[in-house]
Amino acid sequence: MHLRSIYYKFVLGYFIFGLLGFISISTIGSRMILNHLLESQVDALYNEATVIAEQCSSPYQGSKVAELSSVFPQLQAVSVYLKADIWVVNRKGTIILDSDNSARSGITLENFEPPLTDNKPFSVGSFYNQFDHDVISVSAPITGNYNTYGYILIHMPLNELMIFRSKTLDILYISGAILFGLSLIIMIVFTRYVYGPLNKITAGANEYAAGNLGYTIQVNTQDEIGYLAATLNYMSGELNQMEEYQRNFIANVSHDFRSPLTSIKGYLEAIIDGTIPVEMQEKYLKRVISETDRLNKLTEGMLTLNSLDSKGYLSRTNFDINRVIKDTAASFEGICNTKGITFELTFSDNIQMVYADLGKIQQVLYNLIDNAIKFSHHDSTIYIQASVRHEKVFVSVKDTGIGIPKDSIKKIWERFYKSDISRGKDKRGTGLGLAIVKEIIQSHGENIDVVSTEKVGTEFIFSLPRSTNL
Repeated sequence: MHLRSIYYKFVLGYFIFGLLGFISISTIGSRMILNHLLESQVDALYNEATVIAEQCSSPYQGSKVAELSSVFPQLQAVSVYLKADIWVVNRKGTIILDSDNSARSGITLENFEPPLTDNKPFSVGSFYNQFDHDVISVSAPITGNYNTYGYILIHMPLNELMIFRSKTLDILYISGAILFGLSLIIMIVFTRYVYGPLNKITAGANEYAAGNLGYTIQVNTQDEIGYLAATLNYMSGELNQMEEYQRNFIANVSHDFRSPLTSIKGYLEAIIDGTIPVEMQEKYLKRVISETDRLNKLTEGMLTLNSLDSKGYLSRTNFDINRVIKDTAASFEGICNTKGITFELTFSDNIQMVYADLGKIQQVLYNLIDNAIKFSHHDSTIYIQASVRHEKVFVSVKDTGIGIPKDSIKKIWERFYKSDISRGKDKRGTGLGLAIVKEIIQSHGENIDVVSTEKVGTEFIFSLPRSTNL
């Protein structure tokens, strides 16, 4: 798994980081500590050697060497304090005094070379094979009357620095181990709040890829990962609804196309095989034409909805909504006369200008009035009203027909939906009229509402923006 490999890489990198940190401390850090201790110790020893050399220079008068035994107690005291051996050596390399009071006094160092007097001269080693272990040797010249008479040599065992370095490294190792242990908290936090949620998101993505769009990712953190999980849950819900809508869409389209096609096929076959006599053929051909009109309306409705789903289709202008209502109502004069239906139009002003798409609003009014006529009783009245409230114009289309059942009111806006009552009264409807109405009104950024009571009537109310260029 990709995420798992990332997690293991993170863990591996964590332990490699710890290992490299340990190696760095034990090598580079150890060398740096030793160099720093060596520089500090050389400075301290050189300062002591210089002080002793100044005190030893006073016994010298001219070219004669005076008695140096007076400085011996000081050499011993400093030697004990520094845990080092201190020698007084003449220019030939003969050891005149030894703080250890050992047999080295009187020994002449072979091939002795006077050390340089600058840069705090020191050496590390056995110092002319006088020690069986490595020592740090620092020298300072004994001068008097502008002459050099000898040297103060201080020898400190290198092991003293090694012990101090080991103790310092132990502190660093312990501190590093504590920090490494504390940094495990980062690993735990990463595992719980990053890797765990990402693992759940990956599992959810796999479920979605397998077609299980009802799966819910259980991540509720208030961070970017939680937001990602919530977004994926929302997306899966929308896709699930879309899939359900597509299934219903195909089922509804198949049903609404199959019925008229079956009728057309049956009538035409009956005409061809002579089942329908010649004198009756005109009647059934008119029915075929009626069914083809129904198919045409269904196709046009689907094309309209498809165009409404795309952006930028509105062509807004300023127009008088009163005039549009009058013209649309007049187009139903024929069917209204047949059913004895009359219109009662009420306008708050003579002229009420709105800013909208004229053609689309005509379609809205046509669909609403057509619905009102279909579900109105004979010899009834349809009330159409337009009134201004603030910056809106509200249009109402009200009938006194059969009404809409309570359980169907929320569903009437769905595409292809028809209630059982509707199917009885509206045998030629497509179930797309109200869906088109709602899409058009919402595309204008406005709302449409419905108030209905069974066996009393239905009222649709929608709003439009008033024209600002009057």
